[in-house]
Amino acid sequence: MLKRVSQAQRQAFRQLLRDLRNERGLLQVDLARKLGRRQNFVSLYERGMRRLDILELREVCKALGISLGAFVKRLEQRL
Repeated sequence: MLKRVSQAQRQAFRQLLRDLRNERGLLQVDLARKLGRRQNFVSLYERGMRRLDILELREVCKALGISLGAFVKRLEQRL
């Protein structure tokens, strides 16, 4: 049986994305530039107004200098 993702889990996911960006000293606009996107793309997913699919998450991780696997490990630690 598939368990629903809680709001707290979604918040932990978004917070990890923000924390990683901040750890790298990047503003939203800096990350967006690395992704070839507009700043609002980053803002929307960090605020939970837009979800990332797995391929988009992979690209965000690459731009942040972390592997998707390492990201998942850090997320699991927070959950």
